[in-house]
Amino acid sequence: MVKINCLTENSALRGSHFWGEHGLSFLIDTGQEVLLFDTGQTAPVLLHNLALLGRSLAEIDALALSHAHNDHTGGLPVVLSQRPGLPVYANPDIGRPRYSRKAGRFRFIGSPLSVEAMARLADLRLNAVPAEIVAGVWTTGEIVARPEPEGRGDSHVVPAGEGWQPDPYQDDMSLVVETPRGLVLVCGCCHAGLLNTLAHVSQAFQRPIIAVLGGTHLVSARGTALDRVVGVLAEQYGPLRLYPNHCSGERAFVALVTAFGDRVQPCPAGMTLTFD
Repeated sequence: MVKINCLTENSALRGSHFWGEHGLSFLIDTGQEVLLFDTGQTAPVLLHNLALLGRSLAEIDALALSHAHNDHTGGLPVVLSQRPGLPVYANPDIGRPRYSRKAGRFRFIGSPLSVEAMARLADLRLNAVPAEIVAGVWTTGEIVARPEPEGRGDSHVVPAGEGWQPDPYQDDMSLVVETPRGLVLVCGCCHAGLLNTLAHVSQAFQRPIIAVLGGTHLVSARGTALDRVVGVLAEQYGPLRLYPNHCSGERAFVALVTAFGDRVQPCPAGMTLTFD
């Protein structure tokens, strides 16, 4: 049995003592090994919620990073200070500086640790192709084919020569968890686009996808774009279970619930999901 705990998310489980913040982190326990996926925005929230689960960083066998944004990498310095040498999986483009541009002002929103610092503190494993992190849990690798809309933020930019360009989100990746019934897709922000990521996983792993968890970056999707997502999910992915959170957006959540009913559930910090 695979157990997945949402450690950090914008909201927290109602009536619980878990803390919420804008960010994301999951704890994935396969029964043999334990993996951390992203680290949320701040270490105090990550460590507090981890302790409420009765878990600690000492149990972590590996860490995977969905992309460089600091709401997914903010806890990285504390994790690596407590677990030096920890295997860390990411895309080779994880080190590109990321910024948010608003009203002509630029704010750094990338990882608090450079690639060089990560390489000194961790066993850094950069791969653009799918890599098995622990038994039965893989990175998607880079989502190269992106015919469907990406999960873009209008303010996200990267340096380009003497100017700036929209962030290509080349570092964006998700995780694939193998279960006897099929694949569970765990997303960070899905900047590569939810439909592009699903198509990539279907082609690369050749097994049915039974559930999607995490940030889907549908927060800005509306109208025909959102209808397209719902339609493709219904036509191509069967009785999929959906647990959208973080950057998925209320509009998209309502649209998914309207289309798929109770197969769609929230996934706040403190939520535990099990897959046999």
